[in-house]
Amino acid sequence: MRLSVLLVWVAALFVIAGPVLMSQAVADDAATCEKASGDEAIAACSRAINSGRFQGQNLAVQYNNRGVEYRDKGDTDRAIADYNEAIRLDPKYPSAYSNRGIAYQDKGDLDRAIADYNEAIRLDPNNAKAYDNRGNAYSDKGDHDRAIGDYNESIRLNPKNAIPLDNRCDEYGILGQFQAALVDCNESLRITPNRLKTLLHRALAHLALGDLDDALADYANVLKQQPKNSNALYGRGTVRLKKGDAAGGNDDIAAAKAVSQDIDKAFWRYPVKADKR
Repeated sequence: MRLSVLLVWVAALFVIAGPVLMSQAVADDAATCEKASGDEAIAACSRAINSGRFQGQNLAVQYNNRGVEYRDKGDTDRAIADYNEAIRLDPKYPSAYSNRGIAYQDKGDLDRAIADYNEAIRLDPNNAKAYDNRGNAYSDKGDHDRAIGDYNESIRLNPKNAIPLDNRCDEYGILGQFQAALVDCNESLRITPNRLKTLLHRALAHLALGDLDDALADYANVLKQQPKNSNALYGRGTVRLKKGDAAGGNDDIAAAKAVSQDIDKAFWRYPVKADKR
């Protein structure tokens, strides 16, 4: 008799606790989907999506988060499919438009990317990231004035973000405005010290201005963090050639080309003259 009563209590406990445990598991998946990365995040997002516990805007968030992870893995088509679903579920979701714009930009579809950034900005005029992203797309189209205008707006909205400062530094460098480039790169590095992309952009500006020792210091900093960085190797080689170190310069440039055969074509983004070797 006591055993029967115990079994009834155990069964009742499962009836009560089962939904609670399931609800907690779904909540854990949603949190992992948002905070983790890679395959772990994708699996958690998929479980949250398939749980049936989320609808509307909450479900859109799960699709958007999974799209970010797919894009980070280079699976752009799956990312776009998830962003499409997020936008279908919540047509007023600025981040989904901005993220889809990044994915379209990855595919080289700059007009679609800009259209998505436009919509993200229309929905949220204070979306600093969308302005920065649109600036990148305009830069890729060669529309440097519009690119700088968007970086200006992104920086105005979020002056403590190093990334748009770095992007504007790079844009000024492309336009040959090297002093302005240095100001932005310096500020970007003050906010986020030793950021590789910014160090490379600043090194190019130093190189263009003839500040060879400063350029060399920036390339050395990059190579300390990433010894096989082809841009830094090629840049250091160029500086060494300009300083009269032919052997060291040629060795660096050969090492850069061993990593990336066409690095010489990619390196000369700024109007800087290369020395003959």
